[in-house]
Amino acid sequence: MRATLGEVLTEQAFEHMIALATRYTDQVNAALDEYGVPWSISQLGARAEYRFTYPAPKTGTEAMHAGDDELDEFMHLFMSNRGVLMTPFHNMALMCPTTTQEQVDRHGSLFAQAMAELTKA
Repeated sequence: MRATLGEVLTEQAFEHMIALATRYTDQVNAALDEYGVPWSISQLGARAEYRFTYPAPKTGTEAMHAGDDELDEFMHLFMSNRGVLMTPFHNMALMCPTTTQEQVDRHGSLFAQAMAELTKA
């Protein structure tokens, strides 16, 4: 644990991780706005999670009611079939010190493609 705290979870690493999570959040918000999808994304430090409701849930009960198994399955399969794995049981990403801007941008591009697929008539 000492090595992790002293060598990995440094101030520089957190700056990197939070910057990537902000980029991730901005890309998701841009796609939601572009396609008029009423979802939300919340960011807390290096963690970001999108939900199938707007505004974002504030309580566990609200989060439970915002769940949509079919949308959840669609998003996880859409992403995993294209090489991006999301956290099971919700659409959360946690940036780590080795996460790259290219990986975040790949998710952003695929997320926009998923929104296009979901909203096409």
